[in-house]
Amino acid sequence: MTDSPHSGLPRRALLRYGGYGAGAAALAGTAASWDRLTGADIPGRDGDSLVVATLGSAFDPAAQRALREGFQELHPDIKLRLLPIQATDWSDFFAKILTQIAAGTEPDLVYVATEGVQLFAQRLGVPLDTWVKRDADELREYFADVHPSLVESMMYEGSLYQLPVEFNAADVYLNTGVLRKAGAELPPPDWTRDQFTALLRQLKRDGGSHFTPYFWTNRLWGGVVPWLFANDTNVLAESKAPGGDWLWNDFYPADQRRGRGGGYRWLTPTATHERVEEVYDYLASLIRDRLCSRPEGGNGDNLVGVFSTGRVGVTPAGGFWAGGLHDAGMRRTAYDVQHFPRWRTQRHQFGAAGYALLRTSKKQDAAWEFIKYSVRKDVLAELFRANQTTPARRSMVQAARYDKTGPTNWQVFYDTLDKFPTTGPIPAPPQVAEVEQLLLKHTGTALGDPRGVRPALRRLQGDLEKAMERDA
Repeated sequence: MTDSPHSGLPRRALLRYGGYGAGAAALAGTAASWDRLTGADIPGRDGDSLVVATLGSAFDPAAQRALREGFQELHPDIKLRLLPIQATDWSDFFAKILTQIAAGTEPDLVYVATEGVQLFAQRLGVPLDTWVKRDADELREYFADVHPSLVESMMYEGSLYQLPVEFNAADVYLNTGVLRKAGAELPPPDWTRDQFTALLRQLKRDGGSHFTPYFWTNRLWGGVVPWLFANDTNVLAESKAPGGDWLWNDFYPADQRRGRGGGYRWLTPTATHERVEEVYDYLASLIRDRLCSRPEGGNGDNLVGVFSTGRVGVTPAGGFWAGGLHDAGMRRTAYDVQHFPRWRTQRHQFGAAGYALLRTSKKQDAAWEFIKYSVRKDVLAELFRANQTTPARRSMVQAARYDKTGPTNWQVFYDTLDKFPTTGPIPAPPQVAEVEQLLLKHTGTALGDPRGVRPALRRLQGDLEKAMERDA
């Protein structure tokens, strides 16, 4: 394989960045120091294998083996090493990747979710534009099968940095046994916030003292953000970078590329906007009336148990939960899924993921071959047999996938993109680690005291302004 034009970076020691800790707080600290870190600072890693780092829980061993063996059969000249990294969440995963980078043992490719797309693109990633243009004919079938919103979320300042492999939008899961007990039915797709509140009150009447009608976790994905989107607002003003016509004009028809740009920008904090305050006041009212959980931290690992046993009635989750609930022994008829309720809008939030190519890789052309291989339909079918996520390819979200491990209303998953054109990614600028940390901290404070919403949002605004003034 020949070297890519992106390779051959000058190198300096990175000893001062050694010793990164794991977890969101550690990632926030390291990311805040990236104002001094560029791809040129990172020592290279020699070796014969193309090294691909994945979140350890993303693919089971059999799927990883099939991925590796299938690629090796297609490219016998490229040695491949899959490096599953065990982590509690994306923040923990990114922190461990940074630890490898600091040690000079960085991979060639990293599986990166929305939370890290711009972080990696700005400092460490290689744009895929040259390869995409070169192999356009080979990729047309892929782009025709993938919603443009997912592709746009993988762009940064006009360039494409990843091909979407999977996504998960924040829809609403409902325990059907709890609904029947309360005499309620699955809500319609266009239900409103007021209907949502009324349903929670109906569930609460028959739920008992240890029952929580609505459970949510205080995090960037699926926490307060779905409600911000529904109320047509955000904690960071959203806009589009210019550019991207090279991709949209070549791969998408006019009606699908209208309004597209070169990726999202989240630049100006808007935490004190009246609509943001409305969202926090609403959640505070649900907590006050004991209709929902308090803003807890964590990744929701205990949620499967309490949801499957009827101690929780409603919770936001994506297609990944179809496989999770099945693995927990919950029958597909024991729950169902619906779109997030409408407020001022019915805009949904999503997170996506794909492989990011690091600038320090000496095997960039080989890495591109793996990126293309990773989005093939047969490859994704093998990887996602357990239904642990929503495939980025529309054609894969169909009845056969969910006939044993999914809800009856499985169409909701891709319809969240197809039926709601404004649905977009969670706010994830290059400063995402600090933004997330601040959002979680001040959300907990705002909803811990009925009188604390406005003061907490003022502090959030001030802290976000300082964070966004710093280059990640």
